[in-house]
Amino acid sequence: MDATFHLNNAVFNVRAAGVMIETGHVLIHKQVSDNHWALPGGRVEILENSQSCIIREMKEELGFDVKINRLLWVTENFFEYNSKHFHELGFYYSISSATASSHFTTETFHGEEGNRLIYRWVPITELKQLPLFPEFLRTSLKQLPLTPKHLIFRQDSL
Repeated sequence: MDATFHLNNAVFNVRAAGVMIETGHVLIHKQVSDNHWALPGGRVEILENSQSCIIREMKEELGFDVKINRLLWVTENFFEYNSKHFHELGFYYSISSATASSHFTTETFHGEEGNRLIYRWVPITELKQLPLFPEFLRTSLKQLPLTPKHLIFRQDSL
């Protein structure tokens, strides 16, 4: 059971995401039906820590093991999605392959869960033009923080 709580027209959830960078590209994904992109990851399950979550999610979604390098950001993100107000706590980790093998490809691809998600390696220099959320990632992925940062974002319509 994931740490997502639904209350009337609002949702509270805890998410962990991985920043995987290879050859100047970052791995992003989106649901086939969505117009926006995000970093791969998922909802933290009850009694699961955020590091274990990202390791589990990457294995489930992409079929390979990752290691956690370090925590980059902790975010409090307030936004609207599918006519619901979200309050999301996000843990963003620098991750890399647990083996020496590269996973980089120039092709868009689907993961282990079928055609529900589309993955793509995007040059970090081109992120500003993409609908990537949370929006701070469009510029912040160019220079990762040396120590973890706490960030709060509130979508204007909330």
